[in-house]
Amino acid sequence: MKALILAAGYATRLYPLTKEYPKPLLLVEDKPIIDYIVDKLERIEAISEIIVVTNSKFISCFKSWAKGLRSKKRINLVDDLTGDLNDRRGAVGDMSFAIDKKHINEDLLVIGGDNLFKGGLQDFLKFVKAHKNSPIIGVYKIKDRQEAKKYGVIKLDKENKVIDFSEKPDKPQSRLVAMCLYYFPKQRLNLLKEYLDTNIKGHDATGFYIDWLRKEIPVYGFVFDGHWYDIGDHKFYNEAKEKFARN
Repeated sequence: MKALILAAGYATRLYPLTKEYPKPLLLVEDKPIIDYIVDKLERIEAISEIIVVTNSKFISCFKSWAKGLRSKKRINLVDDLTGDLNDRRGAVGDMSFAIDKKHINEDLLVIGGDNLFKGGLQDFLKFVKAHKNSPIIGVYKIKDRQEAKKYGVIKLDKENKVIDFSEKPDKPQSRLVAMCLYYFPKQRLNLLKEYLDTNIKGHDATGFYIDWLRKEIPVYGFVFDGHWYDIGDHKFYNEAKEKFARN
């Protein structure tokens, strides 16, 4: 299995902090956000390589980070060859670019580079084993349904199969939201290319791809316990810095 960390965004809502510096390298408790992700991936024996996809603007920052990182896993950086917000590939485009660039033909675990949550990935991967041929998405139940407007909102059936996915809906039908954590079995990776070839829009938010995918094949959601922080703006970043260590 390979792990892919998405770190090619430009994080404009966090300016000026991220104007010349990538969001995944911002500190929480004197440690870059991405380090918490790598720590979780380190514990998964099945992962043979961790790939970080970033952009031309921030590749040098990640090279400096990687030099100082002590990891038992092989860490590789991929430059998606974009330089600013106007020519970004988007999350789905970056997934496809990294898969092609690294010739990935293995099961793939994808996680957002700003995904900060408590606990490990062991229970998630147990769920994966029980649904081995299906894509799995990480899901979190937020307290306030109105807050769900900012996320991809999910409905699950009794077997945790995704039966609806709405990207940033005006009227959320659920408090379950997507965490930017995905497992894709190798035999399903080809569907990403099919999606990109047939959808002019929707290359940015992965939710558009998941909504398309669930209509093609069964997709399941695993609901995480504990605390999750979506580092999308200054409010949530400050909350994470204040509370993450305590929760």
